[in-house]
Amino acid sequence: MKLFHTALSGHAHRARLFLSLVGARYEIVEVDLAAGAHRTPDFLALNPFGQVPVLVDGDVVVPDSNAILVYVAKTLGRTDWLPEEACGAARVQRWLSVAAGPIAFGPAAARLVTVFGAPFDAGEVIARAHQILGRIEAELGGRAWIAADHPTIADVALYSYVAAAPEGNVDLAPYAAIRAWLGRIEALPGFVALPTTAAGLRAA
Repeated sequence: MKLFHTALSGHAHRARLFLSLVGARYEIVEVDLAAGAHRTPDFLALNPFGQVPVLVDGDVVVPDSNAILVYVAKTLGRTDWLPEEACGAARVQRWLSVAAGPIAFGPAAARLVTVFGAPFDAGEVIARAHQILGRIEAELGGRAWIAADHPTIADVALYSYVAAAPEGNVDLAPYAAIRAWLGRIEALPGFVALPTTAAGLRAA
């Protein structure tokens, strides 16, 4: 497998983290976004949206981080990470949708402002971040993992941008359950960290 990846992308990290957690053999192909590598004809042939990550597995091309999580879990038969039974699969899918929606428009967007200079309203996206973090905190108040009694791809999908939220001036101090959950993910064998930047609350 080849993972087309950019180090500071939380979406790309999501895919890399899962590949590492399940011990998959893969090669990282760095995509230089600053140089416009994601807009070249070769890259657009892999993903017409011009976004990382993209997973290439032989003749199979899988754009989109959440799609990659599903593909890898299914390909490797990892029903511990993506349940086959209907209720378990639905619980995981619920949080994949949260990762693609409220997480993307909350903590991820707040980090885009400080790390990449995105023209979002900082106050608005920080408020959205705290709204979804409050809901996740409530969910984790009575359990160790977000969708099951063990880690699933739902936890992986949420992890990267929640962990990096302070870079977008989103304080995690009020969220004890989330901070404990982040620690549990970081203690899993095969964990790889998202590189940190000196931005937001992490600024020197």
